[in-house]
This record gives sequence, C-alpha cells and structure tokens, in this order.
Amino acid sequence: MATAVVEGSNRVLREAMLRSRQSVMVALSPGCWQLPQGARRYLLTEDIVQLQGFQQQKLATGYRIYGEKDTYFRTIEEKLAKNRLILKDDLKTLLHLCQTKDEVELVKRVIYRYHAENKNVAFGEFKFGPLFMRLCYELDLEASALELIKDQALHGFFSDSTSFNILMDMLFTKGHYERALEVLLEMKQQGIKFNRETYLLAFAICYKLNSSESCKICTTLLEEAQLKGDQMLRRAYYFAVAFALKQNDVAKARSYFSQIINTESRICNNLKLLLQAASGDLNNLVQTLERAADPSTSDFVKKPEFCMHVLTTVREKLEDNPALCIWFEEIFAKLQASGQVTSLSLDDLLCQIPQSKRRHLQLLKQKHVSRRTLKPLHSALLAE
Repeated sequence: MATAVVEGSNRVLREAMLRSRQSVMVALSPGCWQLPQGARRYLLTEDIVQLQGFQQQKLATGYRIYGEKDTYFRTIEEKLAKNRLILKDDLKTLLHLCQTKDEVELVKRVIYRYHAENKNVAFGEFKFGPLFMRLCYELDLEASALELIKDQALHGFFSDSTSFNILMDMLFTKGHYERALEVLLEMKQQGIKFNRETYLLAFAICYKLNSSESCKICTTLLEEAQLKGDQMLRRAYYFAVAFALKQNDVAKARSYFSQIINTESRICNNLKLLLQAASGDLNNLVQTLERAADPSTSDFVKKPEFCMHVLTTVREKLEDNPALCIWFEEIFAKLQASGQVTSLSLDDLLCQIPQSKRRHLQLLKQKHVSRRTLKPLHSALLAE
C-alpha cells in the first residue's frame, strides 16, 4: 500500500512538471492572498539555513590564511591539472574562501573531481552539499546550485534533505516556484527522505503555484506523509488549509484545519474566519469576532489580531445580510480601536519566519554571564 502511494506521488509530480513546462502556472488571487509587489518571502529559519554561521566560518578561514589566498587557489588549480588527490580539507577550505562567481567555477570543478574520487567510499561523516548551497545562497547563484543538484554525475553528493531544502528556499524567496518544484521532483527521484521542512516547502510552493496540478501534488504528499507517519510542522498545515481555500475546496480545508493541534495563533484566527465565511457560517463568524473584541478581556491576555484583507473578504460575504453587516461594522470599529487589525496580508503571515529557537538559547546563555565583569554568574537561582 505504502509503495503504491509513493509511486502515485512520483507520477503526480512528473505529470505536473510536464504540464508546468508548457505553461506558467503562477496565478496569485487578489484580496487576502495578495503579495505586495517586490516583497521577498522566506520559509526556513536560520537554524536550518545557517548562513550566518557559514559567513563567520568564512571570516575565520580568511584570517587563517590571510595573504595566501591566491597561492592556495593556484595550489588547487595545480592539483586539478596534475590529477592529484583532492582532500576533504582542500574542498572545505576552498568553499570558505570563495567570494566571487568566478571562484565558484573553480569550486564546481573541484566538487566534480572530489566526488569522482570519493563516491564509492562510505565516508559520510561530512556533508558538503549544504555548504555549497549556503555559498550559492550568499552569492545569489541559484542557477549553479540547480545545475549541480540535478547532474547525474554528482548523484550522491547531495545526499541530504538540507541541501534540497536550502535550494528550494532560495528559489522560493525569488519567486521561482516552477524551479523550486523541479528541485522537489529531483529530490523525490533521487530517493532523498523528506523531513518536516521539506513538506513545509512543498506545500508553500504548491500554494504559490495555485493550480490544479499543484493541488494534486499537495494532496498526494500530505496523504503520503500521514501514511508514513512523518511529522509535519504546523506551518505546513497552514499552507495546506490556505491552499484548499484558494481552490474553493472547503471540505478539504476544514479537514486539514482539524489536524492542527494548537489553533491559538494569529494565522489560525484568520484561517478560521475564512473557513466560516466560505462555509456560509456567518452567524458564528460574527460571534467569533465579537468575542475577540470583548473589552473585558484582561490586558495580560494577548488579543486576537486579524488581517484587514481577511476582514474585507468577510465583509463582502455579509453584504446580502443587512443585519449581520451592521453588527459586523460595529465590531470592526472596536477591533480597529483596540489595535486588533493589521495591514499584513494572510500571505505575509504565512511566509513570516518564526523566531529561531537557537536565538532563545543564546540569550539564556548570555544571562549566565555578568555584563559588568564578563564572568560566569554563580547565584543560587542559576544553580537551581
């Protein structure tokens, strides 16, 4: 059964890619789904991309061989010319020294040589794929990244999900959703296991493409993940619900929403309104807004916040019901007065990166050091 679903998923992806090459499927709907022109959107947190850590390592490597970079590059060129062995540290250092697009061309040559020499060796203790993807991310070289990750000659070099995820995120930020879908298909064909971030990226890409083909892909992948028991990020379900609503599939959107364990979030509040509006549950919709605008709520309790675009969509649904429309306008005025209406669109919220957990851990560690003496704090409270 599981094998049949996986094969079906591969077939759906392949068919969608064939159709996507014949026509552009990017079709953003207006209203609450609208994305401001020129805005950049991200999906992966710094914990995954680790671009800052990569750049810090580049600085450290540059200091270590300060003044000898040209000599090092000539040494690598000589190794290539004389067909000498490329070591792991050679490639690692080269990746951290690379600063320009021209230097990336040398890196690519070294990668091909290194992989040819080591592809039959069961090393696996160090993954160069994510490192190369971070370099391409830094230098805006998504075309080079896509070229190498699809090259059969390098099959096995990008053997981890992180490499594919970083590339898909890179393409997503630039609006290249068709190419991001190509990476997803390539990942599937190479048998790379999907992780939580992969599903998030897949659903976000399908949501952006907003076509019947990408809808099939989203549905198939979600069913496959559930069958396998794969863990899903809550943000992935957000995109699945939003996408189903864009496709006017209320039943599917309601089903996906029911699988979100914790619905106490700003995105869920807005999705819930859209679900009620799409279902025609207008009385409960207005009552939901009335409870959110309740002035008796404690100031220590975070009040629900709603997108202006979502409320505009709701208002349009209420136009044929004058009584509910008047009630809505009164509540809307209260929400605005209490600062519970945001100009951010639902698309803005969906593509907004949550705060990094690693950042919180760093802040906790900093509290263990005295700001005055820069020495560790030894208090009874911290000891506990």
